[in-house]
Amino acid sequence: MATTVMEKIGRIFINLQQVRQVPQLLREALPSLPATLCDTEVPQFFREPYINAGYRPLHQSWCYYFLSLFQRHNETINVWTHLIGALMVLIRMAQLAEMVDFLNDPHSWPLLILLISSLAYMTLSATAHLLSAKSELHNYAFFFLDYIGVAQYQYGSAVVHFYYAIEESWYTWVWRIFMPIASFLCCLSCLGCCYGKYQNYSLPHWVRKVGQVVPSALAYAWDTSPVFHRIGLWFLSWGGDDSGNDQSLAFHCGQVFFFLSSAFFFTHPVPECLFPGHCDFLGQGHQVFHVLLTLCTLFQIHASYLDYLNRRQLYAKLHGDNEALLFVVLYVVTTIICVQIAAYMIKKVSRLLKCKEKEK
Repeated sequence: MATTVMEKIGRIFINLQQVRQVPQLLREALPSLPATLCDTEVPQFFREPYINAGYRPLHQSWCYYFLSLFQRHNETINVWTHLIGALMVLIRMAQLAEMVDFLNDPHSWPLLILLISSLAYMTLSATAHLLSAKSELHNYAFFFLDYIGVAQYQYGSAVVHFYYAIEESWYTWVWRIFMPIASFLCCLSCLGCCYGKYQNYSLPHWVRKVGQVVPSALAYAWDTSPVFHRIGLWFLSWGGDDSGNDQSLAFHCGQVFFFLSSAFFFTHPVPECLFPGHCDFLGQGHQVFHVLLTLCTLFQIHASYLDYLNRRQLYAKLHGDNEALLFVVLYVVTTIICVQIAAYMIKKVSRLLKCKEKEK
């Protein structure tokens, strides 16, 4: 018995020693990484407004770009913000799996879609920011994957808002059309983002931004309309008997606030436009956007979980027994269509880059 215990303690000690060697191994590997470059040393395509340095060199090995996760460059914080966010969603998913019967309760499937889509968009975003510097084609391809993640997260938001958050008065107006329109807007958003990225050379930056933002704004307005309607009813009934009984409403207000705040930083290069060259590593508006969007997602997940717990009598009445399965199928179909859109745009990009190469 004592021998067995000592063997286990010895194995634990060896494992701890191996873990302690990880930082040393990283320090040995990182100095061999190529130094970052200033904006004039990389092609125009890769330059970001007001970011003067911290660009990674192109056409390095995949090992370099993966190891650059631990290097100081102008995408480091963008990668880590969504990696940490994905870890937080994964932990929340594990917690909810202990309290919610995702396997046998069809009414829980919309919540599961939100969790999966949240994890996917953060993971794909982190991957895009980490690996897109390898080449121009890879930059397009990885950010097209990022746009697929955004589109399917829009669907996840729509389905939980329609299934759990909606009030009966709004449901009677939109129940036939809500999810088909939400699915269409997800695909439109993916197409708009991909096409705006594709037109990187031929359109001004603000035109490309509008092409990406407008479809996503339409999708957000539609997907979140049940929440806006519910918040409006709550304000109209302020002081009534039920005004303080809605536990999830504060989290819904929080998710709306964080999303609208994140949209500001996505569309405006603040604060780097105020301090050009001083936000190359930390302080970029896109980094703030990532943090605020992660907070929005976490608030949204908790609000949807509270609605799942507390509004079962309402949503069980509104949605039939097979409706949750239908929404799962529609989620898969929507994601497949978005993947096809991205694949088509990658082919167009590949042909474009080949033509540009021949012209040189």
